[in-house]
Amino acid sequence: MSLAYRIMYRVGFTPWDTDRVPTELSQLVEGPGALPAGRALDLGCGTGTQAVYLAGLGWRVTAIDALTRPLKRARARADRAGVRVDWILGDVARLWGLGVEPGFTLAFDRGCFHGLDEARRAACAAAMTALAAPGATLLMMAFAPHRIPAAPAGIEESEILGRFGGWQLISARPDTEDEITGPLRNVPRTWYRLVRA
Repeated sequence: MSLAYRIMYRVGFTPWDTDRVPTELSQLVEGPGALPAGRALDLGCGTGTQAVYLAGLGWRVTAIDALTRPLKRARARADRAGVRVDWILGDVARLWGLGVEPGFTLAFDRGCFHGLDEARRAACAAAMTALAAPGATLLMMAFAPHRIPAAPAGIEESEILGRFGGWQLISARPDTEDEITGPLRNVPRTWYRLVRA
């Protein structure tokens, strides 16, 4: 998938990159019963909208993406906002090799995990679980499985729960906020909130 993303960033077709913070995230960190600011891990951070937002609220953010082009834009976004984010160029399935320290209280994934193959999902989930502090929250948006070529495969709720066996599902809600364009516009999307046991 990284080749496809590389091409899409190059030609400027990035329908997922809306420059808007999802309501699910803003409610989690600013709404009633908001999480206290701590350490956040942003997986597949792209151009850094969510990472910069969290850093602006006092979170210590580590943001990872596999592509240099979006990370360059993410760094510029952080500079404009006057916040510090630890940007890492790397594969989310190899978190241990990226020097990421344990103790995250929030992990955020807006459409990364559902695009990994089976082996990389297993490695990513195991590392995220080991890096998360007890009681940490995982907020993940994922597409349902589908047969659209050259797109993230999507994932069933049952697989997410199986991969994150040390976590408790708090909620699973349809993503109805953004009207997305492109071939995936009619594929159901769900926000999953889990808490580390």
